[in-house]
Formats: sequence, C-alpha cells, structure tokens
Amino acid sequence: MYFRRAIGYGALLFAVVLIASWIAPSTVQAQLGASGVVIDAQGVVHKRVYNDPGNQLLRQRIAAARAALDPKATKFSAMRCISLNRLEQAIRDANGAVTDEMRYLAGLQRVKYVFLYPDSGDVVIAGPAEGWVTNPSGRVVGITNGRPVVQLQDLVVALRAFPPQGKSTRLIGCSIDPTQQGLAAMQQFLRSIGSRATPADTQYITSGLQTSLGLQKVSVNGISPKTHFAQVLVEADYRMKLIGIGLERPPVRLVSYVDRANPAQVNRNAMQRWYFVPDYQCVRVSKDELAMQMVGDGVKLVGENEVVTAGGQRQATATASRASKMFVDGFTKKYSELAERSPIYAELRNVIDMAVAAAFIQEKDYYGKAGWKMSLLGDEQSFAVETLNAPQQVASAVNAIWKGRTLMTPIGGGVTIQPTQALASDNLLTDENEKVAKARAETKIELAEGQWWWD
Repeated sequence: MYFRRAIGYGALLFAVVLIASWIAPSTVQAQLGASGVVIDAQGVVHKRVYNDPGNQLLRQRIAAARAALDPKATKFSAMRCISLNRLEQAIRDANGAVTDEMRYLAGLQRVKYVFLYPDSGDVVIAGPAEGWVTNPSGRVVGITNGRPVVQLQDLVVALRAFPPQGKSTRLIGCSIDPTQQGLAAMQQFLRSIGSRATPADTQYITSGLQTSLGLQKVSVNGISPKTHFAQVLVEADYRMKLIGIGLERPPVRLVSYVDRANPAQVNRNAMQRWYFVPDYQCVRVSKDELAMQMVGDGVKLVGENEVVTAGGQRQATATASRASKMFVDGFTKKYSELAERSPIYAELRNVIDMAVAAAFIQEKDYYGKAGWKMSLLGDEQSFAVETLNAPQQVASAVNAIWKGRTLMTPIGGGVTIQPTQALASDNLLTDENEKVAKARAETKIELAEGQWWWD
C-alpha cells in the first residue's frame, strides 16, 4: 500500500513497508535454515532463531543418526517406494505405535510418483530418499543434502482432504490479513502525521504503524489449522513476504519488491497481495492411469492488487504493479534454488505435491481398486495429526526506508491450492515414450511380511 505525502524534503522518498510478520525489523537473517517457528497457546506466531556455531550440534546429530538408522534407510535412493496400505497395516499391527521410520516415510524427500497395483492391492508413492536427522531448528532433513523429508502427518492431512468416500476438498490454503479495524486505525495514524514527519521520526512512525495496525489474522482453509501441514503454509507465506519487503535476506540472488518499486508509478493506497499457488501443469499420467508422475518445481508465486479506503475496506483494482509482477516472476523462477537453500520452501512444495497426489488417488479411485478403506489413517481418534496450536494471529512488522516523499505499505496474501485443477484435461501432460508406465513396470513388489518400503 502506498501513501503519497509531501513532507518538505524535496525529492526524498519516505517508504514505510508493513507486513504481517514474526520478525522485527532489526532481525534480518542470512541463515534461513537456522530459523524455526513456534505458535504459542494463544495462537500467536513467533519466529525463533537457533544458533549452532560451526554446525557442531548438527554434526553430532548426523553422527548419532547414522549410528541409529537402518543402513538400508540411510543410503541415498533415487527411487524409494512406499506402499501406503501396507504402511497403515504395519501401524495397526504395532497397535498404533509409530516409529521414526514410519513417521518420516523412510526418508522420502519428494513424492515424484504414484502407482497402483490392482493385483496386489498396493497404492504406492515413490521418490528420492536418504537417511534423516532433526536439525537444530527442529526440521527433519536429509543427512547429506539437508532437504526436508516428507512427513507421514502431512501425507495423512492430504489424504483426508481426498478420502476414499466423501467429497473432495475444493481449496486448501491460508491467508494472513490485517483487520478492517486495524487498517482504519493505521489510516487515521497516517493522517495524524500529516506533513510534519522527518527522518528523525522514523522510530515513532514505525512504532505507531505497528500499534495501530495491531495483530493480523491468520486463516487456514480446507484442512485443520492444528496440523503441521497448516503450519508449513503459514510459515512459507510469511517468509516470502518478508523477502519481498526487505525484512529477510534471501539465500539466492533475488531482487525484492521494495528494491524494484517506483512510488511515482503506483496508485494511491494500492495494496500488493502475493499468493503461492501450484503450477497446475505438473502431472503426467500413463495411458492406463495406473501411474502418475509429478514434474517440475510445482509452485508459483502470483500477485493481485487492491486498494484500501479510509475506513479500512479493501477493494480489488485492475491496476497492475510492474515491480510486483517482476518480484513474483523472479521468485517463481528462483523457486528451485530457494527450496535448496531454505527448507521451508521445499516443505511447501512437498505439501502441495501431496495434495495433488491425494486428489489423483481419489479421482482415479485407487482406494476402491486397491480395496483400501484407510480406516486407521483416516480417523483422527485412531491416528491423531491435529496436535499443534492453531495459528490465529501474528504481530505486524514494519520496515522503514527513507528514499523520497511516498509512504509505501504492501500487505496481504497467502497460499491457495486447488489440487483438482492439476487433474483437469487441459493441464495433464502426455506420457511421452511411456516413461511413467515404464517406471511403474520396473518397480517390483516383492516384499517380506510386514515390509512396507523398498528401493
């Protein structure tokens, strides 16, 4: 949002950038992987930074993980396969006791394939995997490449959104938004400043904007907000916005929105909103529909514009910001690199992949064809995943930059996932040379009693 105010300093531009955040303006972090998120009992989101000088603690944990893990699970595999219904049966046989191998899906790092084997009744997911370790920030990642693992709790959330029986979930996502009262109070505060502001007032203005805007509301749609899946959506959304407004340094070369923005070309009171969405052209299906492959990075960042009235109401506008478009396009182009360096974006990609895979399993009736009712994993009473504090609010952070005479405050956005769109006929990709079908045919199911994963 941009507020033009003449403040008597000629060509000097006063830019105040606001966004919902758990990072104060003074805590820009270069080491994104050392950051984590906590949500207190009141549902307020906070960021926590974990110091590990020289990665000493991480090295100790990796050594302990190598000693404790099954050597077969520890080694890297380009194609680790997991039978979902055999995994569920293994949990049932263990009276619900879940091992780390089950919890972290034998180290699976991406869901690249989904296969159905009607003869044996197996629904299989497959992808790259290796041994895992919990890093100092609490993320479970690969012991050599640092990529986050696919977690059973997130997969269960995705499958429940597209269950064996019942309707599919149309939309999964989150949104972080200022309240109408907060926006109105902020507008009133800005009017009270008038033309009296000087660079010496920066801290006063920053504090006043934070106070007037107040806590922003976190909404989660389509899934329980008490899940790790929901927490991933919220954190990824916030961290992206912080990069956009210059409050967090990205781990790759990426020009932020505020560095690109030209206030003279932005409409008064314009509010930039940025959303993560899936790249819906991400699914390749075999002709017999017994195999599916996820392709590409799977995630895009898009933008839309609004204006805010004096009363705090938000209204859509067709006016596009070139700086906003360049930022979201650049973020999308760099997404793969970002995911390699900052685990939260790889986690977001993983949960999106799982949602699309679950929608595919339901649409193609893999449940019925495999005779899999998902009675254990589908029941919260039997297998609990709604165990975390639900994110409800987050404090506003303000980044104040003096460049001239215009007050800029971009706010808003979220994550929007409509998994079934990836399965629309105009989005599906052709299985050229039957590579997906061949991948399924080469994956042999020759498992011992109780075995549920293999390479």
